[in-house]
Amino acid sequence: MFRLGKKYRHFVHDTSCGCVNPLLQQRFFHLNEYSRRNFLAGIGSAAVVGMLPGTGNAQPPGPTSKILLKQVRLFDGKSDALQTRVQVLIDGNKIVSIDTANNTPPSDATVIDCGDRVLMPGMIDAHWHTIYAAVPLQILMMGDPGIIFAASTAEAERTLMRGFTTIRDLGGPVFTFKQAIDTGIIPGPRIFPAGAMITTSGGHGDLRMPFEIPARDGQLSLSEMMGSAAIVDDVGELKRRVREQLLQGASQIKLVGGGGVSSPRSPLDMTTFSQDEIRAAVDVARDWNTYVTVHAYAPNTVQRAIAGGVACVEHAHLMDEDTARMFVDKNVWLSTQPFLTMEDAASQTGPGAERIKQLFAGTPKVYEFVRKYGIKTAWGSDVLFSPELTPRQNTMLTHLANWYTNAEALRMATSGNADLLALSNLRTPYAGKLGVIEKGALADILVWDGNPLDDFRMIEDPHRNLSVIIKDGRFFKNTL
Repeated sequence: MFRLGKKYRHFVHDTSCGCVNPLLQQRFFHLNEYSRRNFLAGIGSAAVVGMLPGTGNAQPPGPTSKILLKQVRLFDGKSDALQTRVQVLIDGNKIVSIDTANNTPPSDATVIDCGDRVLMPGMIDAHWHTIYAAVPLQILMMGDPGIIFAASTAEAERTLMRGFTTIRDLGGPVFTFKQAIDTGIIPGPRIFPAGAMITTSGGHGDLRMPFEIPARDGQLSLSEMMGSAAIVDDVGELKRRVREQLLQGASQIKLVGGGGVSSPRSPLDMTTFSQDEIRAAVDVARDWNTYVTVHAYAPNTVQRAIAGGVACVEHAHLMDEDTARMFVDKNVWLSTQPFLTMEDAASQTGPGAERIKQLFAGTPKVYEFVRKYGIKTAWGSDVLFSPELTPRQNTMLTHLANWYTNAEALRMATSGNADLLALSNLRTPYAGKLGVIEKGALADILVWDGNPLDDFRMIEDPHRNLSVIIKDGRFFKNTL
């Protein structure tokens, strides 16, 4: 879902839209000369920013040694309660021991006394947009890769500092950015990338300016050149675009099945791909041993996606009871977001203001269906185009307390979301278990100065309450 911050709402195509301004058109016609390769080359700017001093608590890559975190109360990502008097041993990037006997530490281990604080797995956001979360739309529309990747680099570190050690990216040119994080050039979370959102003409991912319509033979729109969207209107082109994302390293495929909130010309009730087209994309993803997830709100759109064989549906805020039963009957995941107030979605104008109200009304119903039918459900925050909104990533998580116990909500943001990521099968980018504290799991660990199982809202202030952040066996924050 695309949401605009207060400062940028005038970029929605309403009656005051400036996209027909001749100067703006001239600018965008100039950008048509601008290749996607040059856009992706902006990762160099991100790399430079990441190597500059003063980037917070993040540490550069270097040799790892054994780390023993002692005197912890353990939330392992799966239980209802804490284990007390536990120590956790890390060797390299893996957890090698969960010790309840408090044995003598290895002689070559760095020992951190956690003082009875709560240790848990790093959190996972199942619906994030790494490149676009904190980049205002007006900056994005200018197409300058340097500033886009500089802003995204800063936000990637902030995401990690909020305790999110893994995200599932569901739309954007994130492949080389992911490489920069994985190789230690810049700090940030692990990324399960989808690449470009694949849509039909007129779908939520079709963000062409009016003067880019109709499409000219062999000429891509700006959003397509940037790698944020792929617009297709026949099965052959759809399969090609799916394969192109997989070729670049996609861990899952994102199809846009209908309209969105802030896309002005694609109403929520519309449906894009046919069932046969969805099935074609699913078949290609299966050939690559991974899965398809579909952006969909309206009941018909969600039902068509499920009938087409997808493994997951994003959003589904307008679904009805028949649709809810289909999730269970077909064993399909629901990845949704607990939108409750305008603070969660920033200001909307034009059609977006009315559409977001539909989501607010639909959110409680969605979670009622989830609880009633036992739908497999993942949590995500889905923030876009607003540096004002990104700090609410943690607050979006604590909204789950309206329907879940604190332990249930924490499980969803750790081992539950990790189960969804496991659908990537052979296309998973990382070797090892995520979302749990157990022997052999990847060493993505948080230590809280307090107990989120008692006070869930403490998660909303990670700057104050997070004492330790470890990702891949390396400290990115340590105040102990």
